[in-house]
Amino acid sequence: MKGDIRIKRSLSIQSVRGIDRSGLLSLLLDFPQQLRQARDIAGICKVVFEKRDFTNIIFAGVGGSSIGADIIRSYLYFKSQLKIDIVRGYELPAYVDNQTLIFTSSYSGNTEETLGAYTQAKEKGACIIAISSGGALKELALKDKLTFIELPKGLPPRYSAGYLSIAPLIVLAKLGLVEDPTPSINEVIRVLEDLRDLSLNPGIVEKDNIAKYIASRIFNRFAAIYSGPNHFVAATRLRNQINENAKSLALSHFFPEAAHNEISGWQNPARLLKNFTVVMLRDKYEHPRISKEMDIAKEIFKRQGISVFEVFSRGEGLLARIFSLIYIGDFISFYLAILYGVDPAPVEKIDYFKKRLTEN
Repeated sequence: MKGDIRIKRSLSIQSVRGIDRSGLLSLLLDFPQQLRQARDIAGICKVVFEKRDFTNIIFAGVGGSSIGADIIRSYLYFKSQLKIDIVRGYELPAYVDNQTLIFTSSYSGNTEETLGAYTQAKEKGACIIAISSGGALKELALKDKLTFIELPKGLPPRYSAGYLSIAPLIVLAKLGLVEDPTPSINEVIRVLEDLRDLSLNPGIVEKDNIAKYIASRIFNRFAAIYSGPNHFVAATRLRNQINENAKSLALSHFFPEAAHNEISGWQNPARLLKNFTVVMLRDKYEHPRISKEMDIAKEIFKRQGISVFEVFSRGEGLLARIFSLIYIGDFISFYLAILYGVDPAPVEKIDYFKKRLTEN
């Protein structure tokens, strides 16, 4: 309805600076440096337990503190024989025992779900590596004399993805559980710096800035984000960042699964479909059948008058390709927030939720 249409703001540097009152742009621009810092932090981490024959790895964390686990699992899918699970809740699976390695991740250190997982992991005799910038999780890990990775303070949790992916990955390599990821990490840094300097920063005009271009096409619409399975972490990340930064709804799914269910839903209510923009996250190395399925889906969307925009990954290695889509997506969500005229950093409804949960 006309009353729901927001006035589109400018994406000029002046407009960005005026709306981004919390300075989130600086975190985006400095993200490649965060990867370097994460590499250094993990390099000095001392593992305080004896190496074991682990049968599985669990990452326990929610919200912005779990994205790193998604990145690691996607990257190691073709590289590790170990079963990797992610727990986004209060309870650990029954199979957790003394042959389980568990990373309990909470950027603030006070996430109640992660603290609950920590307590259960300790009771089950699992090997625990705690990751936070402080809080109760740090206190517990130090009191229990467990391995602790301390992160720099002062970030919104969702912008700690570099720390929460690179640091655990390097620790896994130090334990001999995965191959040395340093060459892959170095490529990620190069790719992201090139993207930032040549394609994404606010000084680059919309026609040459993929993130500004896509954000402008999503503005005043709902984003439906699709990818192949290897990059679903990037699709999920973009959905979540649109939620938190732009304070807007979005959905995400991946092929081939979407071809067996969600694609059928693009029919009703017909009057709402025109309010969607589809963003497809593509990869030059995607499986040929995935590529064909996404091309067919694109035809279906276009026949219904739905705009489709494709974003292709950059880099050669899988880790670089994953991070490139995440980085582009983070800028898309940031510019979308600017277009709506909202400061991307505050998340008032999430803060309200947390406050209410602490009440008796």
